[in-house]
Amino acid sequence: MDFDLTEEQQLLRDVARDVFVAGDITEMTEGEPGWRRDVWGQLAEIGILGLGFDPTEAGQIEIMVVLTELGRRLAPEPVAQAALVPGGLIAELGTDEQKEIAAAVASGATLSAFAHTEPGMRSPAAPLQTRAERAGGGWTLSGRKGPVLAGDSADAVVVTAALPDGGAGLFLVDAAAVSRRAYRTFDGRRGAQIDLDNATAEPLGDGGDATEQIARAVIRYQSALCAEAVGAMEEALRLTTEYLSSRKQFGVPLATFQTLAQRAADMYVSLELARSMNFYAAMSIADGRYDPVIAARAKLQIGRSGRHIAQEAIQMHGGIGMTAEYPVGHYAARLTAIDNTFGTADDQVRVLIPHIGDYGTVSL
Repeated sequence: MDFDLTEEQQLLRDVARDVFVAGDITEMTEGEPGWRRDVWGQLAEIGILGLGFDPTEAGQIEIMVVLTELGRRLAPEPVAQAALVPGGLIAELGTDEQKEIAAAVASGATLSAFAHTEPGMRSPAAPLQTRAERAGGGWTLSGRKGPVLAGDSADAVVVTAALPDGGAGLFLVDAAAVSRRAYRTFDGRRGAQIDLDNATAEPLGDGGDATEQIARAVIRYQSALCAEAVGAMEEALRLTTEYLSSRKQFGVPLATFQTLAQRAADMYVSLELARSMNFYAAMSIADGRYDPVIAARAKLQIGRSGRHIAQEAIQMHGGIGMTAEYPVGHYAARLTAIDNTFGTADDQVRVLIPHIGDYGTVSL
């Protein structure tokens, strides 16, 4: 199996690395809308906001490449949340008229959001409490969605809801027609609680049961989060090893202390485990395999590796690792937030437990 990026993918990586310039994360997220509009415009101009909309041009590997660089730079732009995931759904399933919204998302003119999770939902596959009802010749939605990442600034929201005859549907809702309570998330990003009270909704595409399409969208979303986490882990490890090499105690660099060097080596092992599962998840999707078991295995390892690397990075930096002025604490916060999006590592274990019998026992 070839794990090397193609020449085009390497170029995409380099371009994304240049666009997601490093900066003061507190300064970048403090004002409205919590990210940089000039960077958003550049992302639209070079086509990153529309990655995967046309699967013949780009797919999950390209999305993985871009999101890894976003995570490395700790960029606050909601690329997956406000563009790739909801926009990809509209481009894949929407009518010709609806696909114009996807085009506007790719151009940066329209912001979107994927409203699937609900308060108390521990698993993306849990039954939906938001209900869709027929109203004359149309549809209305009632329920509460949250957290909806990037929902505070979205213009169009793709909402999942339980259908009257069973199954789950996908609907387009005008964000201006619903009640939104915007807030900052744990990692300084933005989200919203969206309350739907007989909100007018338009079925995405032909309508009907979209359970399979929702599951696939969640798996793509999880893969994008895994890629972002790997980028964040890479940078957290780099900052830590750089600090150990420059910070001195008793007249010698901290890196010369065997225990600290071993702990840094363990961080590297965690990173490589996460990187391999990140590739596994993205390559499976690229091959057309939307397997929830693979997604759960990847997110389980990402969660465990992210927690280990974040905690060790702060511990080995000491007090400076907890300050708002130093980036390590922000990387730890982002890794924690990613772990808690679409199920923590513990939630992924619950997904995997019923499948233990699917594997044979290795005898040596």
